[in-house]
Amino acid sequence: MHPPHPRLSGGLAEQRALRLLSGRGWTLKVRNWRCRWGELDLVLAKPGRLLLVEVKGRRRCGPDGWGLLAVDAGKRQRLLRAWHCWLADHPELQLWPVEWVCALVPLPPVAGPVRWIRIDGSPGKT
Repeated sequence: MHPPHPRLSGGLAEQRALRLLSGRGWTLKVRNWRCRWGELDLVLAKPGRLLLVEVKGRRRCGPDGWGLLAVDAGKRQRLLRAWHCWLADHPELQLWPVEWVCALVPLPPVAGPVRWIRIDGSPGKT
């Protein structure tokens, strides 16, 4: 049996992260938003603040440490450019503080909790 297509696996990982965050009171603003600079997996909001989530789903812990090493300096730069592009379309949110996290989601057959890692270079710190 072949493993699911990476796009499908990514969708499953995003859905799991979204379900957990919704349970914590976050509201989805956008999912899989794309521009020429990159893609934003999830953007969520609570009153007066935003959460930008980069989701990495893995079936095993490979050399990239469940996906964490995939969020390298180049990826962070692309995310930051895409973030600024998204904010240009949403000027009413430009002054809201934002936190940037990576959700490391184990996919079946692996079981385990989602790990939430704050990403350095967060747009809220610029």
